[in-house]
Amino acid sequence: MIRKATFLLASTAALALAGAAHAQNAQDQVPADIELLQEQDDAGAEASTPTMSFGTWGVDSDLLSDTIEPGEDFFGYVNQEWLDANPLPSEYSRFGAFNLLREKSTNDVAALMDELVEKPHDTLSDDERRIVDMHNAFLDTDAIDTAGLVPAYPYLGAIAEATSLDKLATLWSTSGYPSPISGYVSVDAKQPDRYVAYLGSGGLGMPDRDYYLDDSEKGREIQAKYKEYLAMLLGEAGYADPAAAAEAVYAMEDRIARTIAWDRTARRNRDLTYNALSMDELKAMSGDFPVASALATIGLDESPIFVVGNMPPTDEEIEELGLTQEQLANIGSGMPGMMQLLNDTPVATLQAWTIKEFLSDHSDVLPTKFDEANFAFYGKLLRGQPEQRPRWKRAIDHAEGGLGELIGASYVERYFPPENKAAMEELVENLRTALGQSIDEIAWMGEETKAKAHEKLSTFDPKIGYRDNLETYEGLEVTADNPLANSIAAGTWALEDNVSKLGQPIDRTEWFMLPQTVNAYYNSTKNEIVFPAAILQQPFFALTNDPAVNYGAIGGVIGHEMGHGFDDQGSKSDASGALRNWWTDEDRANFDARTDALVAQYDGFCPLDDGETCVNGRFTLGENIGDLGGLSLAYRAYKIATEGQDVPVIDGLTGDQRFFIAWAQVWRSQQREDNYRQRLRTDPHSPEEYRTNGVVRNLGEWYEAFGITEDDPMYLPPEERVRIW
Repeated sequence: MIRKATFLLASTAALALAGAAHAQNAQDQVPADIELLQEQDDAGAEASTPTMSFGTWGVDSDLLSDTIEPGEDFFGYVNQEWLDANPLPSEYSRFGAFNLLREKSTNDVAALMDELVEKPHDTLSDDERRIVDMHNAFLDTDAIDTAGLVPAYPYLGAIAEATSLDKLATLWSTSGYPSPISGYVSVDAKQPDRYVAYLGSGGLGMPDRDYYLDDSEKGREIQAKYKEYLAMLLGEAGYADPAAAAEAVYAMEDRIARTIAWDRTARRNRDLTYNALSMDELKAMSGDFPVASALATIGLDESPIFVVGNMPPTDEEIEELGLTQEQLANIGSGMPGMMQLLNDTPVATLQAWTIKEFLSDHSDVLPTKFDEANFAFYGKLLRGQPEQRPRWKRAIDHAEGGLGELIGASYVERYFPPENKAAMEELVENLRTALGQSIDEIAWMGEETKAKAHEKLSTFDPKIGYRDNLETYEGLEVTADNPLANSIAAGTWALEDNVSKLGQPIDRTEWFMLPQTVNAYYNSTKNEIVFPAAILQQPFFALTNDPAVNYGAIGGVIGHEMGHGFDDQGSKSDASGALRNWWTDEDRANFDARTDALVAQYDGFCPLDDGETCVNGRFTLGENIGDLGGLSLAYRAYKIATEGQDVPVIDGLTGDQRFFIAWAQVWRSQQREDNYRQRLRTDPHSPEEYRTNGVVRNLGEWYEAFGITEDDPMYLPPEERVRIW
């Protein structure tokens, strides 16, 4: 299936050997070098979408709570009035500021789409025709239902005829077929002047290995429902005993979860996930699995090396990295274990796994029963979302998934004023100055490391709004009546485009998000920070906003992305983007002491089950460092921007107060409990209330702005506050 998120992943080259990555596991396959501001999730229907008001200066001060004090719950002080007035509609698993802008982006693109659809088809340009045909084919559910599984028969038949591991491996290496092995081309993290192939393994149909390991009543219920979903898919595919086939597939995935998969914290560690192998070493590891021919089929065999992301550490690496037994317990057998599993598993089970993956991945362009069954499990059960996102909105996502930058060209022309980019450039440079000052002033870092930090800061490459050479998707053919074919064609085009990078110069103009995407990211191998046009709107940014609001909101986001360059993982890359240690041992130890203290703080945030279910401070560490460092740098930049000015009091609020309120407003959000549980397991970002409260309680400027004392519940003694940048 093509979704907006799937396109993002295709752009980052997170592609399975067979084409587009499995939809539910797609986020797992984002290279560690790409640090997103916010995980994407489903939004809902326009009719009941909540709205937000931003007053005349960027915040509606009437929404500040009269009953919650800033030092009691700062997130609640800023957001609770709005949350109480806007109960979560049935179409959402979560709704907040990001969803608000995503809905605006969708509606803005829909207006462009409506204009194209209304034009006579024979007057459309070739690009316009492809956009309209991809959009309309997805919308025509009557035609999809009438066609049944006929469009899928060639693929299902090919899987059924692949009666050996060699034949299956060939299919897995052919665009259009799902694969338990992933492969993509990206910048070499240790030699960032070249492209290389990255390899990894997946295979799980549920969002995380913990779903298979969960022995609670709720966990067993989810496992049972998942088996029912598998049986439904395999029954529709024609299996005589779909329940038995589903049990076999589940047993295969359960083995992956228990013995092969790594936990998410281990997968964040870039020292563990960069393992360069030669082709001969891959062959030796793979047993009877034809890895060489598979890589040749997809076009990755010419890579100078193969970076395997999930190789178990050697004894030498365990000692060098100081890995504990607890950490080792969360590192499965990885790629070697997956190769063993593929050699051990009956071909019939591997075929059944491939068929269910194909049907599940493409459920939104197959008959309604598939789409509804997919949503019933992944949406209703796992995220607690009562209603499906409207088809017309998913049609926009679908078209953007295949031809997103073509659509983006019209989007920026209509919706992104050039003056927004100029204002953002000034903000970015003030943040850069602020980080430079911070590096100079911090006492825990020595001069040698500071010099290298300044060098890295000077090479930050900010990208704002959109790239100049937006993609035209030359060669991507679209049909007017076969949305499945369009999905596979888009995946094929993205795969071939990605593989074509091998042997080519590094493309520094490439973006991994569409202009109309509400998000931002940092890419460590290119040392770039990227802010698409769609996020440069309220509550993040507006030319009419009070400067304190712009610095507290988008300034905090800019600082967050810059902070990723110096977080626990991004700090492992130098000014050129190369993964290497540029720190002295003493400075790294000082840094680790501060980040360990931050881990302990976030481990103490336990929102569910009477304090039994908590935030994983180690898993969320990079994002927490980004938030904490980002807001502290944004505050310093705000002071740079307003130096010598008479900052007014507005609505009884000082500039400093408005700054911190703007940060809290950005994270205005609420969610369903099931979605909350899934995110605590799978999302490297902390819940929104902690992205607010967990940050401000570490900043002395917040205490001064609101007169917070030791009598306030959020008070932290100065010696317990963490300050990194």
